Amino acid sequence: MTLNAILQIALFFTVLLLLTKPLGLYMARVYEGRSCGLSAVLGPLERAIYRLCGLRGDEEMEWKTYAAALLLFSAFGMVALYALQRCQQILPLNPQHFGALPSDLAFDTAASYVTNTNWQAYAGESTMSHLTQMAGLTAQNFMSAATGMAVLIALIRGLTRRGISTVGNFWVDLVRTILYILLPLAIASSLVLVSQGAVQSLEGSVTLPWVQSQNYDQRIMDSSVQPRADERVAGTEQVVAVGPAATQVIARDLGTAGGGFFNANSAHPFESPTPLSDFLLLLVQTVLAAGLTYTFGKLVGDTRQGWAILSVMLVVLALGVGILYRSELVGNPHIPKLGVDVAITDQQPGGNMEGKEVRFGIARTALVAAATTATSTGAPNGMQDSLTPIGGLVTLVMMQLGEVILGGIGSGLSGMVILVLIAVFISGLMVGRTPEYLGKKLEPYDIKMASVAILVMPILTLAATALASMTDVGRAAILNPGPHGFSEILYGYSSMANNNGSTFAGLNANSLFYNLSGGLVMLIGRFWIAIPILALAGSLARKPTIHVSGGALPTHTPMFAIWLMVVTLSIGGMTFLPALALGPIAEHLLNFDTPQ
Repeated sequence: MTLNAILQIALFFTVLLLLTKPLGLYMARVYEGRSCGLSAVLGPLERAIYRLCGLRGDEEMEWKTYAAALLLFSAFGMVALYALQRCQQILPLNPQHFGALPSDLAFDTAASYVTNTNWQAYAGESTMSHLTQMAGLTAQNFMSAATGMAVLIALIRGLTRRGISTVGNFWVDLVRTILYILLPLAIASSLVLVSQGAVQSLEGSVTLPWVQSQNYDQRIMDSSVQPRADERVAGTEQVVAVGPAATQVIARDLGTAGGGFFNANSAHPFESPTPLSDFLLLLVQTVLAAGLTYTFGKLVGDTRQGWAILSVMLVVLALGVGILYRSELVGNPHIPKLGVDVAITDQQPGGNMEGKEVRFGIARTALVAAATTATSTGAPNGMQDSLTPIGGLVTLVMMQLGEVILGGIGSGLSGMVILVLIAVFISGLMVGRTPEYLGKKLEPYDIKMASVAILVMPILTLAATALASMTDVGRAAILNPGPHGFSEILYGYSSMANNNGSTFAGLNANSLFYNLSGGLVMLIGRFWIAIPILALAGSLARKPTIHVSGGALPTHTPMFAIWLMVVTLSIGGMTFLPALALGPIAEHLLNFDTPQ
């Protein structure tokens, strides 16, 4: 590992840790309803929203009502986004005159953004109008993120309340999350991103002359946004797409949603023009997830609990970054045999630079690739499909652990708390005593709900991957044969089931089969996990708090953090190792010559 790489990676982790406590403390004050510095400005607006919607800020809900409100809000958002895509050709702010999206693609996209996945089976700059991008996609980047944070806060209330049947008010949690946390951070970050050169415009495109004319093949698309034919044309000028990109990019990364304004995502210079903008986007997609661990500790009355969880997250992330970077630095072992010099020098970065922006290099690309799959953001600054087999393996594992290594804001920490309960339960079985966590006894119903929450994702991923691998329509979408083709399918459904949104580009996901199956996987993967977590919150809130005896398992110690890491890696490893062996592991082994 080069000194430059060490400094870049160390700088990221250092800044992230420095921001964790102040941001976490701020969010704790927001959810406690205390003054947070913006109350004087935003408080009247918050109360006006409640009056307009007929809400009472002090009225609370039982978990079933809370879950019903969550589902109702998400269903309304999905229908509205679907209608917006289907009608964009007759709506304003469509300077490029894009037509309506096909029904199956509109369904897939609506499900994707409502579930905080932002899986894109299309190229944004050549498919979506500005109105769809702003009023539909960017709005859902905020709202879907806020629903994930609301579920987390309900779970925390379940752990802290005694003998109470309510877990808060979904609408209040939603409004306060957007108003006090997401919007202020988005506005400030957007201004910084625009200052670095990211585009923010209502124009559809600009036309620039070529320095030298040249003939080239232009791909013609049909009405279903599928390639139809190539046409030979003489090139003298280029139409460059622009639009309101900066605000969507920040909303995307802040909400850990993924899905770029441009098809190339954060590798596109109009989304991330400079190394500073790249570092900003990396921080934006990780800082809220990290800060919520301190919020968790503050709200449960023991900040050591949050630090213990964060330590597990960051250690696993650092291991992933290290393995991914090392794999990309070594590169493809066949390349040196062809006489190509891949050594690191002042003139070249060495290693595997395929699919990477030279302005970012291997270290930054590896860091972002690991972080963007660990946080469920799914907004890489390079081509995931061009990673080495071990590099691709790391990104798969980061998702298949359940998006709990930082994870999506709210949903990631909720998943990690579920794993904490499982770790406490296993420990209780080994010593023969009733498991308890933060003064709450864990009973059979609680463990059943926790088990459902951790089983839904792997069942969805593996079942959908098997179905796609066995059918002609599923296999027809893969570009590469052999293990890498299987990895493309496995990565796609791992991304969808975990609400990540990134993809191996070799999978042509814009087909009826993948649009429908993907949409269902994303919806089930989001809400069939959120509902058991809310049921668990309701169960815990009704329990009395028991005295923590000397024999109780301390959950804030380094020993428990190690145990939690073992449980997290074991559950993911045992579940997905056979599938990974058929994909990236087999592909890695094929890189080595077999004896004749």
